[in-house]
Amino acid sequence: MKMHEIIKKRRLEKNLTQEQIAQFLGVSTPAVNKWEKGTSFPDITLLPPLARLLDTDLNTLLSFQEDLSEQEVALFMNHLSELYDNEGFHNAYTCAMKKVKEFPSCDLLILSCATLLQGMYMMEKPKPEKEILETIESLYERVLHSSNISIQQQARSMLISKYINQKDYEKAEQMLQMIPDKQPVDKKQKQIQLYMAKENYEKAQKITQENLLMQANEIQTTLLTLLDIAIKTKQEEDSFYIAEVAKKNAEVLDLWEYISYLPLFQLYTAYKKPMKCMQVLIPMLKSFTHVKDISTSPLYRMIKVKKQDSTFAKKMQKTILQSIKDDEETAFLKNSKEFQTLLKQYSSEEDN
Repeated sequence: MKMHEIIKKRRLEKNLTQEQIAQFLGVSTPAVNKWEKGTSFPDITLLPPLARLLDTDLNTLLSFQEDLSEQEVALFMNHLSELYDNEGFHNAYTCAMKKVKEFPSCDLLILSCATLLQGMYMMEKPKPEKEILETIESLYERVLHSSNISIQQQARSMLISKYINQKDYEKAEQMLQMIPDKQPVDKKQKQIQLYMAKENYEKAQKITQENLLMQANEIQTTLLTLLDIAIKTKQEEDSFYIAEVAKKNAEVLDLWEYISYLPLFQLYTAYKKPMKCMQVLIPMLKSFTHVKDISTSPLYRMIKVKKQDSTFAKKMQKTILQSIKDDEETAFLKNSKEFQTLLKQYSSEEDN
């Protein structure tokens, strides 16, 4: 909330008129009116008595709010996503950087903006100016010493990926050493244990389901990494086995259907099998048109997720097809008649 909004809000809460404020502070009523409109500001000598009159402190009056709430940050991220969809990357980037400037000490906002903007940047074709990516990545460095350990470690993780991509392995190793091993005590498990003892089963169920979903995704990521290693070390038999296990893991643990297709697509891409790739790609693209609400599964009944808008499927399908078309590893599919047919099909659907 900005200063002029705070003055008006506190004045109304105190049941004071603009005339009374003006009289108490020895200024004109039009001056107070301009303060509340934000067209001018009180003289610096008036700030302490104005704060006392409105029964607030100077930090609040001057909008020195260090943090936004988690909910406010989440709502702003939704706004940025909508801005990106409707007005493009540069408008979303400008809006995010303006917000970061407004709340320079809100580590959660800075990290969230950096992560979302980086994802948007990677999806852009052609890529925006490289300086923009460097500015986005510098946001991670700003929160490296956050008092919130989770934010701090997420920033380190993103910077490690950056250094690896730049082949600066020494910096990546140094950053990696700053991340501690997992805590010997699992706080979430103890919290579940406490809720169970208090017979608060609803909260115990919610945390347990959130924990399961997080671990299910971690297992899936680990299996995909094992698959990548098996492929790179030419362990062909093992790679087929791991891909099948990863597919079944996604299905058994009720993960997003799209995730279950990734292992086989990764496998067939690595071994340059165009027909097999297409057999996986077609249902993988269709899976976006019937994304199942995860809360319909008994495993995740208490988890609420944002409902996807009607354009979500087409955006994702377009992004994936464009990525396959541009990626060197999937270049062999360009000559496939089936792939060309698929491109035309989704292109015509978009036109309609």
